[in-house]
Amino acid sequence: MKSLPFSELIRKQTSVFPLLADSDVTLERRDAENVVMMRDERYQAMDGALRIAARSLALVAKANRQMAEEVLAEELPWLRWLRWLPSEHRAEAVRELLDDLVAGADTGFYLPFQRNLIAWKHTAQIYTDPALVRELSGPFERTDHGEIGRPKAAE
Repeated sequence: MKSLPFSELIRKQTSVFPLLADSDVTLERRDAENVVMMRDERYQAMDGALRIAARSLALVAKANRQMAEEVLAEELPWLRWLRWLPSEHRAEAVRELLDDLVAGADTGFYLPFQRNLIAWKHTAQIYTDPALVRELSGPFERTDHGEIGRPKAAE
């Protein structure tokens, strides 16, 4: 994938579009998310393959949920490493991710899966730091406005 400043598309369209013949192009923007340009043929191929893979895993999940969960955990190694994600959370993470993926296969909308994947991965990363786990586990003080504040100091 090639990367260019977004302004390159504005200034020199004729130099950007030929790049799409060989690869996708990421247009980097300063104050917003980057934009990816790709030829429709490549997009359709990727989208079709993703839908088939997600639907296949959904069929496996309907026939054998345990196997589907094992397949997903195999693909996401941080789910398997006990020091990253405790076993009581691992099963919950796999269930949620698989449910989101199956829903994405049905609807073509994978953003909830992606967001949940990122959230669970960050949760797993937090568990690698015992001091941070203790700090984030509370108990927390409540402010006058009902907001959660800093962890309570040990008494």
